[in-house]
Amino acid sequence: MASEKNAAHWADNYADQIIRMKCDRKTYVVESGITPSGMIHAGNFREVITCDLIRRALERKGKKVNFLYVWDDYDVLRKVPVNLPNQEMITENLRKPVFKVPDPFGCHDSYAEHFEKVFEEESKRVGIDAMFVYNHKNYLKNEFAKEIKIALEHTQDIKDILNQYRREPLVDSWLPIFVFCEKCEKDTIKDLKWNGDTTVTYTCECSHTNTVDFSKKGVVTLRWRVDWPMRWHHNHVDFESAGKDHFAAGGSVDTGRQIQTKVYGTEPPFGFAYEWIGVKGKGQFSSSKGNVVTITELLEIYEPEIVRYLFAGTRPNREFSISFDTDVLAVYEEFDRCERIYFGLEEVNDKVRERNTVAYELSNFEKIPKTIPYQPGFRHLTTLLQIHNFDVDKVIGYFEKELKNEYDKKRLRVRAECAANWVKKYAPDDFKFIVQEKFKGKLNKKEKEILNELASKLLEKEWTDKELHEEMYVLCTNHEIPPKDFFKIAYTVLIGKEKGPRLASFILEIGRKEVAELFKGV
Repeated sequence: MASEKNAAHWADNYADQIIRMKCDRKTYVVESGITPSGMIHAGNFREVITCDLIRRALERKGKKVNFLYVWDDYDVLRKVPVNLPNQEMITENLRKPVFKVPDPFGCHDSYAEHFEKVFEEESKRVGIDAMFVYNHKNYLKNEFAKEIKIALEHTQDIKDILNQYRREPLVDSWLPIFVFCEKCEKDTIKDLKWNGDTTVTYTCECSHTNTVDFSKKGVVTLRWRVDWPMRWHHNHVDFESAGKDHFAAGGSVDTGRQIQTKVYGTEPPFGFAYEWIGVKGKGQFSSSKGNVVTITELLEIYEPEIVRYLFAGTRPNREFSISFDTDVLAVYEEFDRCERIYFGLEEVNDKVRERNTVAYELSNFEKIPKTIPYQPGFRHLTTLLQIHNFDVDKVIGYFEKELKNEYDKKRLRVRAECAANWVKKYAPDDFKFIVQEKFKGKLNKKEKEILNELASKLLEKEWTDKELHEEMYVLCTNHEIPPKDFFKIAYTVLIGKEKGPRLASFILEIGRKEVAELFKGV
């Protein structure tokens, strides 16, 4: 296990800092959360996976951890995301809390629930083990009534903290709460007064007026900059990360820590900023512009463990882009190398071994096998899948002798399906091919002769990759054809292109008899 001073992996380093700062507690609380105001994308996912990795790092050190994922579903819906249906309906419901807005897709009880349930299912697929908390339920059950009253009693303290970072100070009538009108259900309140106890009196733009007791009726909520530190206090949070904007001077983390200390008298959680991520070639994620990638879309291309590895293998303070181009091949190769290092099959120095060991353990959420799993090459799979017209079962059969157990079988199927999705959706045109059943072009006499001779050679015996590769160079010498010209001829006949996968292994994977028949027919 990594030492406290010299931990090679960032998650271990932060776990050590949490233990030092919060002392050796019986149970640590890690928290994350978001407003379900639209599709939860991979950019949002960096926060939850970062918290999950910290949870796992603490557990690796023998600590008990509760991971709370808080849905801020009592937040106001302020704008209409561009990529959603029923835009008119959503527009009509702006300024309502997201749990009160109808589901634009019509399959869940509310707008909030739709995005919550989608993300919760996605989270399971990548091993997120969190307790999901629905904030609107806590407010409706008046669980925060005590904290709301404390905030109101400290209104001036909160204003003083916030005013430090404002160009214009908050108005005298400002309160750390807002109210959802009981008639129109919106936050369009034009007059709000606290009566000094647990009641407030309000007048809405819709003309509705009432006095409500927030210890009995959950229509009063704390403003976000106060709600966040209130939750840290209420839930006894020890760790929560956030995007770098929240950690800017005078940002919500800065003011939140001051509010928790001054108003609630408890110690703020440890936390750090994480950098933005984006999609290669498309820039940073933007929900409002529709530039998002969901976890489901990531899982179409990357195995669940590799989705986790993208984050476990990158320090949170590093910006990176998720790739869907040929970099995908390199990501799979990097993960497989990490796995080989973990199982001691690659020689590296102690620091690199330790860092990869932790990254691999954090990337896996099922029991790690005692011996290294079979590693089907992603690039190799893309070739086999195209040879076999994307018949995944046929490709799995190709590896039958290599598979030792159910873990190997499961990985191969998942990786093959990811490879098929990648070729169909994202692979560049020069990566794609179709093996021709019959060559319809024209060759000269010399070109036909070398292919006919290769066809005869293919039928002589079972060739190895190396033997066949060497034999083709002998044929090129005998026929006085430059190897590069020969390869161009062979690929043209096989797939109608001048380039393709490594020729010897490609021929053997297609089938030497099938290729011999094709070459004899030119």
